[in-house]
Amino acid sequence: MDEKLRELADRLGIATAYTDCGLKAACHEVSDETVRFFAGVLGYKAGSGEEIARSLRALDNRRWQTALEPVYVIPRSRKVFDVVVPENEIEGDFGLSVVSRQTGEKSEVSFVVVTLPERRTVGKKTYGRLEIEITSDLAVGYYDAELNVGENSYRTLLAIAPEKCWQPEGWDKMRLWGYCVQLYSLRSRRNWGIGDFTDLCNFVGMCRKSGADIIGLNPVNVLGHCFPEEASPYSSVSRLFLNPIYIDVESVPEFRPEDRYQAEAEIADLNAADTIDYGRVYPLKMKVLQTLYRRMKEDPERMKAFDKFCRRKGEDLDNLATFQALYEDKWQDHWGGWRAWEKEYRKPGTAAVKKYQKQQADRLGFFKFLQFEADRQLQKVTDCVREAGLKIGIYRDLPVGVGRDSAEVWGDEGLYLRESGAGAPPDAFFPTGQKWNLGAFNPFELKARAYQPFIKIIRAAAEGAGALRLDHVMSLMRLFVMPEADGKQGTYIMYNFEDMLGIVAIESHLNRCMIVGESIGNVPEGFLDKIAAKNIMSMSVLWSERWDAGWGDFKSPYQYPENVVTSVGTHDMPPLKMWWFGYDIALSRKLGIIGSDQEMHDNYHKREADRWKLLKAMDENQVWPEDNRRHGDYLYGEGYPEGLEEAVHRFMAKSNAKIFLVQPEDIFQVEKLQNLPGTDRDKYPNWRLKLPVNLEDMENTLAYYRNIAAVKKER
Repeated sequence: MDEKLRELADRLGIATAYTDCGLKAACHEVSDETVRFFAGVLGYKAGSGEEIARSLRALDNRRWQTALEPVYVIPRSRKVFDVVVPENEIEGDFGLSVVSRQTGEKSEVSFVVVTLPERRTVGKKTYGRLEIEITSDLAVGYYDAELNVGENSYRTLLAIAPEKCWQPEGWDKMRLWGYCVQLYSLRSRRNWGIGDFTDLCNFVGMCRKSGADIIGLNPVNVLGHCFPEEASPYSSVSRLFLNPIYIDVESVPEFRPEDRYQAEAEIADLNAADTIDYGRVYPLKMKVLQTLYRRMKEDPERMKAFDKFCRRKGEDLDNLATFQALYEDKWQDHWGGWRAWEKEYRKPGTAAVKKYQKQQADRLGFFKFLQFEADRQLQKVTDCVREAGLKIGIYRDLPVGVGRDSAEVWGDEGLYLRESGAGAPPDAFFPTGQKWNLGAFNPFELKARAYQPFIKIIRAAAEGAGALRLDHVMSLMRLFVMPEADGKQGTYIMYNFEDMLGIVAIESHLNRCMIVGESIGNVPEGFLDKIAAKNIMSMSVLWSERWDAGWGDFKSPYQYPENVVTSVGTHDMPPLKMWWFGYDIALSRKLGIIGSDQEMHDNYHKREADRWKLLKAMDENQVWPEDNRRHGDYLYGEGYPEGLEEAVHRFMAKSNAKIFLVQPEDIFQVEKLQNLPGTDRDKYPNWRLKLPVNLEDMENTLAYYRNIAAVKKER
């Protein structure tokens, strides 16, 4: 690669090489074509030597063309930021005032000015750079700052970050356990064919009785309403808002008993099914909710609360509702998503869109009502958690990206990397890599917006939650992105890691919410130590807590790291019984993910060895029920060891991990995956599997009693 092109890539944060975490840890050199493409995506041309030179000069001058950066994320312990001023103003009078975005309080602050030796001539003017160190104490949070230099004034946002993320009082002495559930999978006699927020409230009550302190959830963000069968919770149309399919229709104040009577037969049919029929559940709920919306409009008190909610959510809610209404009108005539719409509808704020909003005000109002009611019901869950006294409560999940055909991207397309999407290079779990087709922030644009879009997304997920899981937490530092065009090579784009960490820490403190980073995949060297230093917990699963880079014997529970949330597996991994019998291997062969019978048999042989290693770990740690040691009687296809899930749960509960999450799929011996990565619903019913036991009956089952008893022996 040409040295100047490499220099441009380095300065733009485009990786020119990377190592994957597949079995061979292959090193990949990034092509010139890929670097040139992403340089252009970031706003810097690199098609020729002359263009590269111009782009490098532009980067040289970039900082010298504005007095202040749009935002400074600075630690509370040393509040320092820089300013660029004309040389003749360096010795001028300075003044600094700040207004807290949390309290609205304005104050003058004390500071020290340090002149730095750097000078730069841009055009006909020479500029100098100064350093401002604030000596006044400022609380964690955001401040609109105004710096006066002589007769000129400059503005910026100061984000004052704590050293570490928030943790509850007494955290050092806590060893907690809880559940990891897919909300949609909760089966109950009262719901409408899918788990809902009332089921979640009832699950909180079950946690209180069993001694659990945390409930991990799948992402509950709003999805594309025109295609309810596209149910992946990790491909949202907006991470700022909730999925209305989780609304308990019967808990809406305007609901009347006859509303259920009319749908009783269909509800019974949907509840009896073992998988969720999104194509029937969603329209059924929406039909009734439209009736309830009309009733709400006749209630002055409810409308007052609704209007207040709409004002608080502002432009973001307007954009979501407008996008949803437009999509409903246009999708049948414009295949290809919003980019195929008429030009005047491809972004908010145009004359055509404003006219549409006026004409369709009532329809937009309905979509806003869905968010109003979902927000109210999720707040009720938060109240249930507080009343139950759970130490952590709801542990929410924030997806790494957003669907490219989404309200988020439609509302601010320039914020996202164009003609490309997020993904992942090959790793040990997914040897061919993953193409997620999710929109990814443009790091330069994100900072130009003072990180406001990122702040809003973190805050929307953290509000009311006791903990927040950051999906693919490595994206705070770097994200693997691929061009839209098939066959094109991807690479990593870098983000300002310190800034992103600082904002996460601020939101953690403001919302009193712990932060957990999902770090399964290609983790940069030293990354886990850096996030641990910020009190960001990592994730751990049984299958990766092994020696020899995850392929040897299982580690002892006492060799687990402390600063982790651990579980047997994840929604992308087979439940324990499915893993034991190798049904996931057979499924992968059937769907062509495993390419040959020989490869399948190789996987079976490896799984047999892994089962021996698991039995050995259970024996050595004496976790079988009644210390009943198991030996080699259970080879592939010859049976399932009685009490295995109890033993595994006790084994995991013994671990040093601060939090252990139990998956109901393991308690009830589920033999199917919730999600098979790399497949769509035409191959596998992802995100549709219900638990086999009704929520009302769980506590009365022997499986539940024995497994929870095993956990509570150790926690």
